[in-house]
Amino acid sequence: MSRPPRKKAARKSPAERSAEIADAARDVALEHGLYGVTLRAVAARIDVAPALVAHYEPDMHALVAATFGTIVSAELDEVDDLVAALPSPRARLAALLDTLLDGSRDDVTVVWVEAWALGRRNEALAARVREEMDAWRTFVQGIVEAGIAAGEFEADDAASVAWQLLGMIDGLNAHALVRWEDADDRGSRIGHAVEGMLGLGRGALAAR
Repeated sequence: MSRPPRKKAARKSPAERSAEIADAARDVALEHGLYGVTLRAVAARIDVAPALVAHYEPDMHALVAATFGTIVSAELDEVDDLVAALPSPRARLAALLDTLLDGSRDDVTVVWVEAWALGRRNEALAARVREEMDAWRTFVQGIVEAGIAAGEFEADDAASVAWQLLGMIDGLNAHALVRWEDADDRGSRIGHAVEGMLGLGRGALAAR
């Protein structure tokens, strides 16, 4: 069956077209992962010829890297806003674990997992992954440091706690993508471990 002829692309300013392509790439990544962000897929999303996308984005490695950054930095901003209004570091840490481990962000987890793999051959993406991982560690470290200062947490090295915490979150969320063990129980599993790391009583991070 022949494909219906594509409508002639409407004229748009370079800024409008670039923004449209960036939005399309983000939507494709959230639906199909970073592996899905191809020239043809982005072009199909906005019903234009692949050549038009290539004109504005001649380097697909750069587009994939930028798409990754847009998605994960937006998530960090959202999580920051979510926990910022809470009254204590313990409450902020509990909310952080809840929102990152409740399964509602699995589309972003896919983007992270594929970015680690694709970054082996896409240095622009690898650099952006390192940058965003640093941003997340700084964010989590700030919560831990505030808890230590307030006497809520017991730890000698907030940076190491943040590093270990993010590793556990990323690992459990990656496992959940293939439904290994009980994916619905990931929050309580990591919560008990974090309570031990920070000198908290059992269930302290479940009490909000």
